[in-house]
Amino acid sequence: MTKFIFKRIALMFPLLIVVSFLTFLMAYLTDRNPAVTILHAQGAPHITPELIEATKEKYGLNQPLLIQYKDWLIQAVQLNFGTSYITGDPVSERIGPAFWNTLKLTLISSLAVITTSIILGVMSALTRGRITDRIIRSVAFFLTALPSYWVASLLIMYISVSLNLLPTSGLAGPESYVLPVLVITMTYAGIYFRNVRRSMIEQLNEDYVLYLKACGVKPFTLTLHILRNALQVAVSLFCMSIPIIMGGIVVVEYIFAWPGLGQLSIKAILEQDFPVIQAYVLIVAALFVVFNTIADIINACLNPRLREGH
Repeated sequence: MTKFIFKRIALMFPLLIVVSFLTFLMAYLTDRNPAVTILHAQGAPHITPELIEATKEKYGLNQPLLIQYKDWLIQAVQLNFGTSYITGDPVSERIGPAFWNTLKLTLISSLAVITTSIILGVMSALTRGRITDRIIRSVAFFLTALPSYWVASLLIMYISVSLNLLPTSGLAGPESYVLPVLVITMTYAGIYFRNVRRSMIEQLNEDYVLYLKACGVKPFTLTLHILRNALQVAVSLFCMSIPIIMGGIVVVEYIFAWPGLGQLSIKAILEQDFPVIQAYVLIVAALFVVFNTIADIINACLNPRLREGH
């Protein structure tokens, strides 16, 4: 098992290198000179060749591309993503508080999504073909099809404005989490619960279930056995829920004026503040790679055959 873990971790680093290089190239994807982009972002009134050369010198853009990437990567590993083109402040000082706010919202939302998905998936699988199963699937499909921004707007209108029960925006306290978490849960739980339901139904058709029933195992104990085996299939999906939700809550954060990475990234895109954009993309991409590795390791712990490459 130790050999498998080290092998998966070793395979993670080349992928992170590729992801970081593609992230670094974002500033060069446009047909505009990066120095000109910086000057436009800073609102320079007159862009002269001398000013472009001075900007290149200031930001190291006159170095070969690979040298620039090496310097940028070394700084990024130290969580130093350069300075903002707009404010001149270190990007890490802007990213840090925003990342923490987004992470808290993501962890709470992931817990709510996973819990809701397991409960609905188990109920739907155990009552498959009955009215309860049809109602759960219909409601989940309906809620998943609704745009998150529309659901968020309705909740703000009725719960926050009309009933004055919860804050409309910002991060003022624990109550500020309720509406964003509710919107995210409604968006993702309908997707994840179907995977739990499918895994549960597959396990219900296995021979060991018939054997346990013949041995007189209590229904609750039998359900726990089935759920344990079913979650082995869904563990990868649940592990990936954190980076997926973190990368997909930009709209929710924007609507609720949540002081997180979503708000910061949208502002950076509008202002063409590439250091902030690069830091955001790199963090989210790295989370995908890391959590995918964690999911593989957990699956290997639950299923020994995976360690042998089967």
